[in-house]
Amino acid sequence: MIRINLPVSEEEIRKLKTGDEVYLTGKMVTGRDSAHTYLLEEFQDELFPVLENTVIYHCGPVVKKEKGEWFFVAAGPTTSIRDEPYEADVIKNYKVRGVIGKGGMGEKTLEACRKYGSVYFHAVGGVAVVLAKSVKHVLGVYKLEEFGVPEAFWHIDVVDFPVIVTMDSHGNSIHRDVLSCSRENKEKLFKELK
Repeated sequence: MIRINLPVSEEEIRKLKTGDEVYLTGKMVTGRDSAHTYLLEEFQDELFPVLENTVIYHCGPVVKKEKGEWFFVAAGPTTSIRDEPYEADVIKNYKVRGVIGKGGMGEKTLEACRKYGSVYFHAVGGVAVVLAKSVKHVLGVYKLEEFGVPEAFWHIDVVDFPVIVTMDSHGNSIHRDVLSCSRENKEKLFKELK
């Protein structure tokens, strides 16, 4: 298991390879569709230092507030491909070193990972409550009133958040490989059925 402290340098991220199992510790940010659109409408100065050299997590958390303090109840990953049109520019403009989600992303994001020194981390779906236990503090929330709880930017402090590198900064993608292998097997099965 590889341990990465956030924020992280481009050099450290470029050492990672697909298949690496990683524990993330430090500060990261959640962001889904509305967040990505907002980041690209115009450069958001107040969010640059929050995103620079850290990770954006495709997550619509379940949260609660007690005695004026926010807590994560569930923190499962959402499907990442919806943010494919935006992610490359978010990585480039905000110097994001990693994206967490489920299901992988496309060639545009993979190329941005290669060019700018970022990776895609896969988080396991179906264990949202377990993942929430890694969230130790909510450091802040941006655009809560405008976007609502699931779409807001949640700035969080995590300890040993478990992920797997499935797209690295060297052009490798487990998602692409699985799709290619599946297509080959499908064609082979169709030929055998004929």
